[in-house]
Amino acid sequence: MLTNGLRNAAIATLIATLSPFSLASLQTQIIAEGLDTPWSIAELPDDQGFLITERPGGLKHLSVTGEMTAVDGVPSVYAERQGGLFDVVLHPNFLDNQTVFLAYAAGSEESNRTTVARAVIAGGSLKDLSVIFEVTPNKRGGGHFGGRMAFLSDGTLLLSVGEGYTLREDAQKTTSQLGKLLRMTEYGEAPSDNPFKDAPFVYSYGHRNPQGLIVDAASETIWMTEHGPKGGDELNRVEPGKNYGWPAITYGVDYSGAIISPFTEAPGMEQPVTYWVPSIATSGLALYTSRAIPSLTGKLLVGGLKSKSIVAVDVSSTTPVLSEPFPNIEVRVRDVRALRDGSVVVINEEGGTVIRIIPVAEE
Repeated sequence: MLTNGLRNAAIATLIATLSPFSLASLQTQIIAEGLDTPWSIAELPDDQGFLITERPGGLKHLSVTGEMTAVDGVPSVYAERQGGLFDVVLHPNFLDNQTVFLAYAAGSEESNRTTVARAVIAGGSLKDLSVIFEVTPNKRGGGHFGGRMAFLSDGTLLLSVGEGYTLREDAQKTTSQLGKLLRMTEYGEAPSDNPFKDAPFVYSYGHRNPQGLIVDAASETIWMTEHGPKGGDELNRVEPGKNYGWPAITYGVDYSGAIISPFTEAPGMEQPVTYWVPSIATSGLALYTSRAIPSLTGKLLVGGLKSKSIVAVDVSSTTPVLSEPFPNIEVRVRDVRALRDGSVVVINEEGGTVIRIIPVAEE
């Protein structure tokens, strides 16, 4: 719960006229604190505030006035190591049906899986919760779940899935759902127009641990970030049926320094739009479409856990241009979202806070 001081005055009101912004300065505020390893945030319509997931299994509602309350009825999650409650997204017709979708790890240390549930949120609780999808095969251990979701304009749902760390070769097998971007209906069924008839949910493959996912509504472009090993984090433009290479090609090496693959490219495998060596540990991903911060309009915002930064990627030309537009944000960024009013929210995983970056027009 926010203190009176946080509600009545902006915390860290660092109104900094930053050199990249000629038409706006930025005011930084902490709008929520005391969260337990927050992972994802979703903006609710009509000034209803936000929904925030906590990896150990909590779901919180944050009002626009700063009150934070727990949402009851969250399913049991496997919250060990990288496992837990991941993403929360709203149904495209949320205003009519109040339906939300949760992605989380379910099971045990010996047998677990990335899972999707849908429920109606009403009166501070999740009602009529049903599990609509469970990734197969089950895996052992607490590594590489993926767990990001996004809707396409046709109403189908995308789910990013990691390759389980110990099963990295599965990323190249379309018969396994590990190391994939999956596409399903809102009820967890396989659309008839997915690219692989023998793997009805698979949309793309050859992914390691994708934890950033967004759809550009104007162009229907799918953007996804994924963790590399030691080096080789990637930003990919995802297209149906394509192979993104892991672990056959990579710009990274194993954590021990051992070579995973001697190849960084191969026939039939896609190259990333950009990649990071050393790793920044890519996390949440946003597309900034507002004109409130003009120099960010049209750019992707990539969260960095290890780098404790947000990277803006300009993909308007053949060669992407990278910059760091928020030098005052030096936190372990788990999620970043562009809001409807042109502000940006950032989840500080380590500090358990939500930071809002507000553009302020200069006089």
